[in-house]
Order: sequence, then C-alpha cells, then structure tokens
Amino acid sequence: MKFKRILLKLSGEALMGEQQGGIDPGVVAMIADQVKLIQEMGVEVGLVIGGGNIFRGVSGATKGMDRVTGDHMGMLATMINALALQDAIEQRGIQTRVMSGMEMPRVAENYVRRRAMRHLEKGRVVIFGAGTGNPYFSTDTAAALRANEIDAQVVMKATNVDGVYTADPKQDPGATKYDRISFSEVLEKNLKVMDAAAIALCRENKLPILIFNMMKPGNLMAAVNGETIGTLVN
Repeated sequence: MKFKRILLKLSGEALMGEQQGGIDPGVVAMIADQVKLIQEMGVEVGLVIGGGNIFRGVSGATKGMDRVTGDHMGMLATMINALALQDAIEQRGIQTRVMSGMEMPRVAENYVRRRAMRHLEKGRVVIFGAGTGNPYFSTDTAAALRANEIDAQVVMKATNVDGVYTADPKQDPGATKYDRISFSEVLEKNLKVMDAAAIALCRENKLPILIFNMMKPGNLMAAVNGETIGTLVN
C-alpha cells in the first residue's frame, strides 16, 4: 500500500446517484464495499461527507436566508449522511465511529483529535460530520483540516469524473486531463478542485490531494495502491 492513512472526501451529491436528492441506498452500499476492501488491507480511513444532497447553506443564503443559519442547517445535513454511511459500513462488519464538529452526543461523539487518532489506530473507520463546526467553512476545508490533524498522507476527493481537466470535458471536447498539477497552478487557473482555503491549507502543509472517480468500483483500491488514476495535486 502506498498510503497507510487517508482522508476520503465525499460530496453529499455523490450519495444521490441518479435521484434528484436524498440518499440512494445502492450508492451508499457501493461506497461501503470499497471502504471495506481497503480497510481490510490495513488502510486507516477517515471520511468527510458533505450535505448538498439534502441542503446547501450557500444556496439558501442567496434566497434570503441568513448565511450562518443556512450553514448550520448544512452541517446537520452532513450528519444525516454520516449516519447513513456508518450504518452501511457497520453492516459489513467494520467498526465505525461518527465524530461531530457540533455537540450532539446522542448520535455521535464530539470531535477530539486524540480520540480520533486512537480510533484509526484500532482499525475503526472514522466519519467526520458537521464540517468544521463553524459557518463560512466548506466541507472541503473540513476535509483538509481533519486530514492535517490526523496526520493523513493524502486527501482523496471522490468525484464522478476521472480527474482534473483543462476545461469542463462535458462542454469542451478538446479538454485534456492533468495527471499531476501543482497547488499554485490550481489556484492560478481557478480549476475548482477544492475551495481556495482547502487548497492553501494542504499546500502549506505539503499534503497531496488526489482527485479521482470513485463511482467506478476498484478505483479506491487502485488509488491507495499508488496506481496512476485521477489527478494528483502536490
């Protein structure tokens, strides 16, 4: 294995599958199956999940809702997704802990870095919900923050495309994929890999980001094995 400890970032939209919203049980099962495979190989897995399939705080703010209120609602949406993933992974015999950036002790542990590290060392999958616990910070930034805190070797951002392109390949047939790209190029070209705060945090701490298509079974295993898939930002 190239990577012993990873932080896997999933968007809430990834859980929708072909639906217009909500959670597709088939997609959750597919993700859980892939996580189980790498966990059984000895990879320590931290996971950050978004909430865009249920609620997006920024879009709510643009329609007259208070931004802070909208972001808090978005954090709660991530917890719904985190609990769905926890259930699916545990059905496959893998011990899982949900840790929340907001206090909600009846459904999840409060996030404590040392406790998260111990869970990972004991082979448990740790799902970080509620983002950073603060408004104005995206789950991309939460992923970068948690990855640095738990000493992950890489942030793996799972998407439904196979990497970063020079332009949107759905709109520009001539777009080409980057196999590798620097943090500076991502920011200069505004490639929307992750938000600027997340990119800056990873760049400052020399933490690579791998953008890859997790909707293709086997890709997560290939990624932790160090095979050339997706786009590596470093």
